[in-house]
Amino acid sequence: MGKADEEQGTWYLRAMTQILIGALIAGVVSFLILFVCALLISRGALSRDHTGVMSVCACVLGSLIGGSAAVSRCKGRSLIVGVLTGLVLFLILLTVGLLLYKTVALEEGGLPLGCGCLCGGALAGLLGARPKKKRRK
Repeated sequence: MGKADEEQGTWYLRAMTQILIGALIAGVVSFLILFVCALLISRGALSRDHTGVMSVCACVLGSLIGGSAAVSRCKGRSLIVGVLTGLVLFLILLTVGLLLYKTVALEEGGLPLGCGCLCGGALAGLLGARPKKKRRK
């Protein structure tokens, strides 16, 4: 195994670690946003009609913040790291939903959550990309 293979392997390991950390950050941020929305609903400041939209927005913002944390710590391939962070967040949400409700129903709001997680992560990857250096001739 050459030095390039070792560097590539360490990059993958570092990227996977940062993706998991970013997904955990995204989950915590999403949970905090949903907690604030629940408090506002219980006080009567928000109506219950928009809970689906609020949960998708919380996932987008959470994956944007978690994806930005993961992208900022990884060098290169920022879009892939951001999207994978959103994907891992969605898988965490699916797992928690399966554990709490004993069923997974993507047609009952899971698809918009998945799209929101992926879009937030992709946006983090696009915004966190480092500009390419210009080559001088």
